[in-house]
Amino acid sequence: MHLPITKFMNSIFGGIYQLTDPLAVELLVFAILLAFFLLVRMSLSADNPGALQHLAEMIHEMVSDQAKGIIGHSYERYVPYALCVGIFILACNLIGLIPTLVSPTQFPSVPLGMAILTFIYYHFHGVREQGIVHYMKHFAGPVWWLAPLMIPIEIVSHCARIMSLTIRLFANMFAGEMVTLAFFSLIPIGVPIIFLLLHTGVAFIQAFLFMLLTMIYVSLAVAHEEGHESHASH
Repeated sequence: MHLPITKFMNSIFGGIYQLTDPLAVELLVFAILLAFFLLVRMSLSADNPGALQHLAEMIHEMVSDQAKGIIGHSYERYVPYALCVGIFILACNLIGLIPTLVSPTQFPSVPLGMAILTFIYYHFHGVREQGIVHYMKHFAGPVWWLAPLMIPIEIVSHCARIMSLTIRLFANMFAGEMVTLAFFSLIPIGVPIIFLLLHTGVAFIQAFLFMLLTMIYVSLAVAHEEGHESHASH
């Protein structure tokens, strides 16, 4: 049984492709965020900034401060991706609080897709920043004769990051959704509000953690050897 929003979108696009519930809600989130940023862009003002501009600037400043502290040099080029990831996941987490909608992040395919995208992103920038040869040396480790052992370990470690990002986000959102639904069915008035607040808190925390881990993986990928030595000395 599809959600009403899925049925509506399928009535429009059904001849091309049958949308699933998580994909339909993701498209809705994308449309909402696109409308938000278009409104911010249209209302930009240096003399009299509105509430939307203040909100957008506050979010951008918070993400930039985090990126500066974690990534350091040239952090600005990585802020847009981290910002998009954080806001998109947060919106997907929170939209499930609206009746007749669900959080797309409670379906494993959505967190998995975001995790794979992040995996590709930080490896791409690692290669772009350091070159393919120098970047691959990180997988071999500092001792050349241990390279045959270190390379498989590093590959498994990086693949485990996909699993970690996926399971953390999916499990927390799925559990929160199930607990909230269970209490709504048992006690429809009063008590479920507490779980809605908890669900909201989890939504913010999980979006922030995903964004934070994205920045950490980027910082490890683009850091030169001097950067690693500096971190190690601390």
